[in-house]
Amino acid sequence: MKNLLKEKLNEGEVVYGTFLTIGHPDVSEIIGSVGFDFVVFDMEHAPLDFGVVQSMMQAMSFSETTPIVRVAWNDLVLFKQALDIGAHGLIIPWVNSKDEAERAVKAAKYPPRGIRGFGPRRAALRDKEYVQTADQEIMVIVQIETKTALDQLDEILTVKGVDACFIGPMDFTMSLGILGQLQHPEFERVLDNVAKTSQKHSIIPGIATIPVSGGGCLPELSKLLKMGYRMISLSYDVGLLKEGASDLLNRAKRLTLNQEPLG
Repeated sequence: MKNLLKEKLNEGEVVYGTFLTIGHPDVSEIIGSVGFDFVVFDMEHAPLDFGVVQSMMQAMSFSETTPIVRVAWNDLVLFKQALDIGAHGLIIPWVNSKDEAERAVKAAKYPPRGIRGFGPRRAALRDKEYVQTADQEIMVIVQIETKTALDQLDEILTVKGVDACFIGPMDFTMSLGILGQLQHPEFERVLDNVAKTSQKHSIIPGIATIPVSGGGCLPELSKLLKMGYRMISLSYDVGLLKEGASDLLNRAKRLTLNQEPLG
């Protein structure tokens, strides 16, 4: 097994991805053709099941986009199912302590390092070395989305086998009592704290950004890059579809009002 995303990160690159929530292989096939470094199949908040996610992975297997699964919970069975269909990494929500991070790493690794059961169905179908390489190549990404997690971050990021941490902005701002205020000074201090703590422990800092009108994201991408964030999700499929459609329609209406020809 070779994880291209992990290789890029180890070489110091900034990587960009997007979340997928619409359960159809056409969506992953189209996104796979764009050139994102990774996609996250969102099994926490989207109505996706493992059969659908496997089909979506198969549809984009021609690409070099790395498939990541955000599982619904820090649960051994969910980890096995996601990895066995071919996920190259897992985002684990609601990791609030060192113990929970250790449990996640163990569930993602084969014995003797962990407790993952054997059954790499699709994952090993064309990879004779999968079992020997999976523990090293699969990314374990803890999601940091509460004040409790922030208070325990130093300990969480000491856990061997954690590759990256990923901020969930909406849950985090909700935890702080400032839901959706992504430019609030308190949240910006959180972003800076997470980035610095991650770098101290040689962990990749990551974040899911929020699309806004005009194709940007909050907080501003340039600010995140200066802080040191290197694994950045730019949007999600629904946002991309809605933003693109709205922009096209609004431009057409403006041209019509100005009596300018479309072209």
